[in-house]
Amino acid sequence: MSQLFRTLRRPPPSPVRHLDRKLFYDLAAECRIYAAELANFDQDRVNLKECHRFNAWLAHVKGYDRLAPRLAMISAARPIARWQIVALMVVVWLLLALALPGQVQQQWVTVLLGGWLITIVAVFFIPESFYGTTTELLEAKVLFVVNAMLDILDSGVMEFTDGAFFKTRQNLLAAKEELRLQIDLAHRPHNGPIL
Repeated sequence: MSQLFRTLRRPPPSPVRHLDRKLFYDLAAECRIYAAELANFDQDRVNLKECHRFNAWLAHVKGYDRLAPRLAMISAARPIARWQIVALMVVVWLLLALALPGQVQQQWVTVLLGGWLITIVAVFFIPESFYGTTTELLEAKVLFVVNAMLDILDSGVMEFTDGAFFKTRQNLLAAKEELRLQIDLAHRPHNGPIL
């Protein structure tokens, strides 16, 4: 039964496109630009716009024949922000506050509403990466794409000329370095010195 629901919920697969040298070259330059743009956002926060942008980009990249098998394990970003969770919980709290007083004893109403209010406050102490995809996690997913492209490039199947090979490799290595640097900076203490 659950297999039926997964099949019905799954969008139809997009047609697989051939990844030629020109598209690969352009995609390598795009990865470098994308890595630099992701560095502008707070690493520990969920950015809804960037999550949606990444999901569209990932679907585009997974549509290429040489990248699709290598990127099959990358999941889409979860665009769920803390404010959305808190807003939902406040709405539930208000509904409980309106519905419970006539139905349940006053002590239970106080306990349930007080407990729910404490739960709303506790959400602020849960890291956003628990329920959404933070910028740091987006960078890790883009880094996986860059590494897959480097593997394809190093295998020689793209048959680049020397100049195009080195320019493509330079773009991919610059993207990789930027992404690794941002992920590393996200794990350093926020109040300590940066070495």
